[in-house]
Amino acid sequence: MNIPLLYIDPGTGSILFSIVIGLITTLYFLTKTAIIRLKVLIYKDKTKVNESKTDFVFYSEGKQYWNVFAPICNEFEKNKVKVLFYTSSEDDPVFLQNYEYISSEYIGKGNKAFARLNMLEADICLMTTPGLDVYQLKRSKKVKHYSHILHALDDATSYRLFGLDYFDSVLLSGEYQMNGIRELEDLRGIKKKELCVVGCPYLDVLKEKIKDLPQKNEVFTVLVAPSWGANGILSKYGEKLLTPLVETEWNIIVRPHPQSKTAESDMLKKLKEKYKINDNLSWDYESENITSLSKADIMISDFSSVIFDYCFLFDKPFLYCNNEFDHRPYDSGDLKELPWKFSILKEIGRELKSTDFTDIRKIIKETCESSTLKENRLKAKDTAWQNRGLAGEKVYEFLMEIKRTC
Repeated sequence: MNIPLLYIDPGTGSILFSIVIGLITTLYFLTKTAIIRLKVLIYKDKTKVNESKTDFVFYSEGKQYWNVFAPICNEFEKNKVKVLFYTSSEDDPVFLQNYEYISSEYIGKGNKAFARLNMLEADICLMTTPGLDVYQLKRSKKVKHYSHILHALDDATSYRLFGLDYFDSVLLSGEYQMNGIRELEDLRGIKKKELCVVGCPYLDVLKEKIKDLPQKNEVFTVLVAPSWGANGILSKYGEKLLTPLVETEWNIIVRPHPQSKTAESDMLKKLKEKYKINDNLSWDYESENITSLSKADIMISDFSSVIFDYCFLFDKPFLYCNNEFDHRPYDSGDLKELPWKFSILKEIGRELKSTDFTDIRKIIKETCESSTLKENRLKAKDTAWQNRGLAGEKVYEFLMEIKRTC
């Protein structure tokens, strides 16, 4: 007796396959979320919270953000307003300040820090950390207002998906950052945030620091300052870019992204070995970038926001490679149009393609001599960096106004 085989037509099979994949994906994320919540609960049990409710809490993920918070803390200190400053760096510069009204505390890293923040009691919490209420970092029911301040002259939609969705307010460096936020709010049907243009605190700090730095070189200097990852120019092009630069006999400074030291150590090791005999190529791993920025006559980068730090602080030209940037993992992937950063680059800098590497000396000279690019850089600076020198004061005024309405 022949038993008929079970037949599934291609259309039905495709639907069943999609259902199975969907169930597996859902199960994966549910499991991941459960593990995250379990870790937070474990750390929560280990965390003793003794502080009483406070008006203002600032949270910094690490000392690299001190230049963002310094002007703000200084303004609160000047006005004798108490702030509780939490940090995830044991050697945060905040501990070296002689503040009377700013109380600072190291609260650990990762889940330990998030567990502490998730139980916070305050009227207002200010942070540079995105992703509130998305993963481990949750909104505390005993915090009335969460405010996010951008830590780069970049589009507000440059964070990973839902980076700013659940904040009550966002502090911006320029009005150009508003449109993307509003578009996402309409698209996702989420609550409208309060948006306030305050300026860029860390650039205000760097502007003062560079006054004492030399900005003139005897030898023409090119700075290569990439981002990290597969699309970063150092990882993607490596020798193809560096060799033509070295052959110009100009001074070449390569400043890898800090993350490259751990994520791309093998790549860096090979490049350093190859160019160890070239006296005109040096590597910069210093924690602060302004020394290398000040030395450079031109910078080559990709999609890193250091581009804007460089050309706005020093009014110098740059080349960029970022034509293959993938927006899908970021909030910008949901926008109808390209973010400001990617549309303005072609007006204030020159795109560098791999086919241009053999003519790089000529391209660099033409870029440095372009008066049009210089004029456009100054216009872009006025757009992206408003309230120059006043960011700390503007943040203080905004947060005090929020406090009066809490």
